[in-house]
Amino acid sequence: MSIFKAYDIRGIYPKELDEDIAYKIGRATAYFLKAKQIVVGRDIRLSGKRLFDALAEGITDQGVDVIDIGLCSSPMLYFAVNFLKAKGSVMVTASHNPKEYNGFKFTRENAIPISEDTGIKDVERLVNKNQFKDAQKKGKIIKKEVLSDYTNFVLKFAKNIKPLKVVIDTANGMGGLEVPKVFEKLKCEVIPLFFKLDGTFPNHDPNPLKGESLRFLIEKIKKEKADLGIAFDGDADRVFFTTEQGEIIPADFITCLIAKEMLKHHPKEKILYDLRSSWIVKETVEEAGGKASMSRVGHAFIKEQLRKEKGIFAGELSGHFYFRDAFYTDSGIIAVIWILNLLSAEHKKFSELINPLKKYYASGEINSEVKDKEVKMKELAKIYKDGKISWLDGIRVDFDNWWFNVRLSNTEPLLRLNLEAKSKEMMERKKDEILRIIRE
Repeated sequence: MSIFKAYDIRGIYPKELDEDIAYKIGRATAYFLKAKQIVVGRDIRLSGKRLFDALAEGITDQGVDVIDIGLCSSPMLYFAVNFLKAKGSVMVTASHNPKEYNGFKFTRENAIPISEDTGIKDVERLVNKNQFKDAQKKGKIIKKEVLSDYTNFVLKFAKNIKPLKVVIDTANGMGGLEVPKVFEKLKCEVIPLFFKLDGTFPNHDPNPLKGESLRFLIEKIKKEKADLGIAFDGDADRVFFTTEQGEIIPADFITCLIAKEMLKHHPKEKILYDLRSSWIVKETVEEAGGKASMSRVGHAFIKEQLRKEKGIFAGELSGHFYFRDAFYTDSGIIAVIWILNLLSAEHKKFSELINPLKKYYASGEINSEVKDKEVKMKELAKIYKDGKISWLDGIRVDFDNWWFNVRLSNTEPLLRLNLEAKSKEMMERKKDEILRIIRE
């Protein structure tokens, strides 16, 4: 498979992605963006410095300056491209992938993401062509420190946070850089797990979507009798939460809670949620006086729709949370601040806030390897033609007491099923029925 994906560039180092390719990507990105300066940051992965050096050489050979902000999270890079008023940025990261992976995420000015449709294909063509002309004057590498300004920016979202007891697992990733800086200004008691930056990720994969990655967090919460647990992914743009009992909270429930708290301060605003999310999201947003709008899956699509519809906040089932006041970008740490705001204001346990949301029964995301993926989706449309059909992202069909969505993976050769029903029995029955059709 190509390293040029729907939202970024990603591959195994050095088998699929090495310094030579990184250099060409640097030249191609500089040519494509036509910027005078590009902000570049990197996560803690062992190959990060080598890929940064090669990428930066490619950018500067194209006559463009690199603003090097060093080790950072993806949300910190999005802040930096706005704060430093640059025309683009590159983050050297493979996000939540295992340690052998690395890659690049790109933005234009204002942290507007560059996706397959808006530039990654162009960068790929330029890399493959490899016919770059040397610039008359080589660009410079300018080092900038943005952590303290970024910390102050994040803390602007805090509203009378009480001294809560919090277990936080940063998975030896970039949350270990920013979380201590933010929390030293808050009254909370932090019990740290794996804060030391280590690109080998020695304790577990930096992917909180994997249940086994949260094992240490859950054990610690119960032992310490903490108020909540928080887990970041490798580049700290995604975050997951657990209750004081160690129950893993689905990300769409977190969307509900943040939306509810935000709508107290910003009434009647629009909230976006991806189409895999529970019916409870739309219901919660509308009950709180907001407007709910469904979106496609994927950060580039959600950010674009959030800007277009001037929404204030968006939540995605994968643990990405997007904020208009953070340049329409995703931020794990700002999502954490809003949850702490809510817990401080409500005077209730986390589990008590979650329980009323447990109204429906979800299948979770189930993957199937399928050869003729488009054919399968058309077949589902024929079989379930009596429902309300949407092609927003794959096929979604709604009935009165259940719904399902089947969509192509943007990163793997798979069909992904999400399904929800008003009873557990119906959810199980319909899930088996649809999987049988998909896998026939």
